[in-house]
Amino acid sequence: MLFADLDQFKRVNDTYGHHVGDELLVAVAQRLAALIRPGDTLARVSGDEFVILCEELRRPADAEGLASRIGEALAVPFVLADLTVTVTASVGVAFAGRGQDVARRLLHDADAAMYQAKRGGGARHHLFDSRQARLVADRLTLEADLRAAIASEALDVSYQPIVRSVDGLVTGVEALLRWTHPERGSVPAETVVAAAERSGLITQLGAWVLETACRQRDAWLPHGPIDVAVNVSATQLMGPSYCETVAAVLGRTATDPGAVILEITEDVLIQDAERTMTVLHDLKGLGVRLALDDFGTGYSSLSYLRKFPVDILKIDRIFVADLGEDAIDTAIVEAVTGLARVLNMQVIAEGVETAEQRARVVDIGCESAQGFYYARPMTASALTEQFATTAAGTGVYLPTTG
Repeated sequence: MLFADLDQFKRVNDTYGHHVGDELLVAVAQRLAALIRPGDTLARVSGDEFVILCEELRRPADAEGLASRIGEALAVPFVLADLTVTVTASVGVAFAGRGQDVARRLLHDADAAMYQAKRGGGARHHLFDSRQARLVADRLTLEADLRAAIASEALDVSYQPIVRSVDGLVTGVEALLRWTHPERGSVPAETVVAAAERSGLITQLGAWVLETACRQRDAWLPHGPIDVAVNVSATQLMGPSYCETVAAVLGRTATDPGAVILEITEDVLIQDAERTMTVLHDLKGLGVRLALDDFGTGYSSLSYLRKFPVDILKIDRIFVADLGEDAIDTAIVEAVTGLARVLNMQVIAEGVETAEQRARVVDIGCESAQGFYYARPMTASALTEQFATTAAGTGVYLPTTG
């Protein structure tokens, strides 16, 4: 059984319209039909997914040969009524020996192999691998568990203070998603986000984190003005209604937009520069601030700093770690800080863990810092207890831990 899924088919619909997409699907089906033997079965199971059932093949290599021919056939551009379109496909191949069940399980295995081809970059085929299939099944289970955790409010948010580097005054907090799975234990945030993106939960999850953080900020306001920073994934940011989602959260929580910082990474800037520019300007129109996280670790051009409406640069911890010991890293932090000052941007040094690093950050002129030297991420209740030790309205100064 071969399971073929067209790569980036959604772009065809989004760019040219669904009528062109439908015309392309018909043309693809015609080419696939021309490749199979008289006794084979071709079906479109959903959307842009096609399945070919080939009975009485002698060996898996025969099915792989058909998969290769599919790739070659689709490589020829499709001349439609109004334009020419090029498309590729990812093909999963599953093979059952004589006497084995070839029904639902074989379809499942071919589907799993297709996703392995997708992860390999698309425009290729992949023979079913039971070990990789177990990983796929594990991911599907995790996604189902995440859906249940969101529904039952089993997730949590921790907060790491962002301070004025010179004296430790807390100016904000970064909200960090936490999930303690009943069987897996603590699940890394990047794993949670990836699962949310695959399962279509990222919009709901992102809105929940933002709203939770905004409501918690309101509880801390008696101790002084505090900003709240929330990480935003590329998939979340580029979704069809992210700006509306943010606006709705700000409205429900009556949060000052200027106190909200949305943190994005450099890879977002280079994915679709034109659309990114539009989305970021729409967010700026709401009054929120934008931070470029892990700055220096990506591949974006410095010219993006002039083009995009970024307010804050967060210097990645890998450059802060060797401040004062590595001349190159020190020079990079000094250069980024100077550049940000010229561009009227705030600078936050991430990963400050020692007194020496803190002293260097202050000397260089990074006005804000974040790291274990000041405080580790902590629960809302733990941070509330720390805030409660200060007089209302006077601001919170964190005792450094060294």
